[in-house]
Amino acid sequence: MNIPDAPLLDVKNLKVHFHTLRGVVHALERVSFSLNRQETLGLAGETGCGKSVTARSVLGLIDPPGRIVNGTISFNGQNLLNLDEAAMRTIRGSKISMIMQEPKMSLNPVIRVGDQVAETLVIHDRTLNRRSAKTRAVDMLAQLGIADPSRMVRRYPHELSGGMCQRVMIAMMLVTRPQLLIADEPTSALDVTIQAQILELIQKLVREIETSVLMITHDLGVMAETCDRVAIMYAGDMVEIGPVRDVLKNPQHPYTRGLLKTVPDKTNPDQPLFSIKGNVPSLLEPQTNCRFAPRCEFVMERCRREMPPLCKLGDNHHAACYLHDS
Repeated sequence: MNIPDAPLLDVKNLKVHFHTLRGVVHALERVSFSLNRQETLGLAGETGCGKSVTARSVLGLIDPPGRIVNGTISFNGQNLLNLDEAAMRTIRGSKISMIMQEPKMSLNPVIRVGDQVAETLVIHDRTLNRRSAKTRAVDMLAQLGIADPSRMVRRYPHELSGGMCQRVMIAMMLVTRPQLLIADEPTSALDVTIQAQILELIQKLVREIETSVLMITHDLGVMAETCDRVAIMYAGDMVEIGPVRDVLKNPQHPYTRGLLKTVPDKTNPDQPLFSIKGNVPSLLEPQTNCRFAPRCEFVMERCRREMPPLCKLGDNHHAACYLHDS
């Protein structure tokens, strides 16, 4: 298959601010990454680092008091930030879909799940009638391994388990065969067994539909299992990005090293858990230096004064740290 060399999604210097009564929250400062066609990119980091804000920015879902103040988001060579809401509606849901956190909160509790999946098709394909859309919804649920999908489409969300609701959510997002799927913590509310099933289903359908995936997670195991490349975020900044094996086996940013150390060692269960000293900096202050500097064991005076650039360390491997600045 002839796949264009240009990335499907290219985000450069994305900056998002939220204007609150306490001041301006600098949620994202200089987020840059690219996602190739038929690739899975993991976006990892601790809670509050800006992963979901990044995803919502791609979909044009930053509502007041939030505002995108700088940067470009190119999808298929088109800058999404230049489009109005009507143009974004033609992309959102059909070309770019997003699996939200907490599927039971995302599904409408008073509409049958089959009608919700079918509605997604009808909205984005006006040539389909309700009956044809319902048939395709049943077929999609069958692909997700749901037993007796013809009966399942008549149920309401409250009648389903968390794993079943997540399957319905995945069906809604993939039934239009989007070019890009954003999965925001798709397994966070599920037990380990169901997690493995959901991840396997996502990978299977992505291969069949030939969709690119932006996988947002704080679970390093999920990231290692599903992603081709990974981007590590800290306090609204991109600190390291590269092939998943390189980043996990040979992390080059002090925060990434600390993050990997926090994973419990199964071979030594009596070993005390590691924690990174210090606290996450306040996002009310604009970024003028390395935000990880107050917690870094390798901090230099330069780190406290200037923002380190993303230094190239190898093939597609970059880290924002002065330790690698020649």
